[in-house]
Amino acid sequence: MILTVTLNAAIDRRYVVENAKMGEVNRVIECSSCPGGKGLNVSKPAAIAGAEVLATGFVGGYAGRYIEEALRPMGITPAFYHMEEESRSCINIWDSVNHIQTEYLEPGFTVGEDDFKAFRDKFTGLAQKADVVTLSGSVPRGLDGSAYQDLIEICKEAKKKVILDTSGELLERGIEAGPTMIKPNLDEIRMLTGKSCDHLEDILRAAELLHAKGVEIVVVSLGGDGALAVGDEGTYRARVPKINAVNTVGCGDSMTAGFALGLSQGLSLKEMLRRASAISAAAALREETGFFVKEDMEDIYPLVEIEEA
Repeated sequence: MILTVTLNAAIDRRYVVENAKMGEVNRVIECSSCPGGKGLNVSKPAAIAGAEVLATGFVGGYAGRYIEEALRPMGITPAFYHMEEESRSCINIWDSVNHIQTEYLEPGFTVGEDDFKAFRDKFTGLAQKADVVTLSGSVPRGLDGSAYQDLIEICKEAKKKVILDTSGELLERGIEAGPTMIKPNLDEIRMLTGKSCDHLEDILRAAELLHAKGVEIVVVSLGGDGALAVGDEGTYRARVPKINAVNTVGCGDSMTAGFALGLSQGLSLKEMLRRASAISAAAALREETGFFVKEDMEDIYPLVEIEEA
């Protein structure tokens, strides 16, 4: 089982308009809603790949109930902590004529100390059931940089593998607790190591430095150029075939899902990197965020090249 954590879950709403104009009435041509947040964008591809997925975090009000009920048909079991206030919405407006995307992200509710303590108690029980735990994205107002650090320590106490994918102070302090894996982007790895990382060799050395500090696996996405993975088994680079990408939003979360699956199945680092890269590339072929088609992944999988770096 994979336990995904989305502390700042939301309803993602997408509006398609033509020639959007500020200060005027804009007619929406097309609209859609789905459960959102980085953790849930890990949950969805993990479930598609066949994993048993349990999703937790904070939800509230009618919006929170929608998030939970919308996850069930996807094969994801909701196990959220409930707040009285409404869960937030994240609005994505796509101007189909000018090809401009505009986002409005609500702040959401505030989580107090008592609520977070109650959530930690709930999380402790859920973590006991899981093989791998993923911690992704931002946190609600009211929580500080130690939030993920606390949850990682609970996972470590339960001897569970845990993947951390966040940024800023949450990432810096989370690393202090020794997660099994992190997946920083270039800006984050620069922040963590103080290195420029302008060249592949610099990125490798920075990832190796983080590995040496106690992170078992460090993965750095290179976008269309593949990904790097550093671990006890070695340092590897994945090269993915050229594809006609439709939507790259959430592809990093799909990669996280691939690694969570690999860790739960005890795969080698090379095999995890190959599988995760294929899932991520397959996700880029589809418009819906956090979604891929198995046949796409199976077509891409044998074309992913893994080499020692």
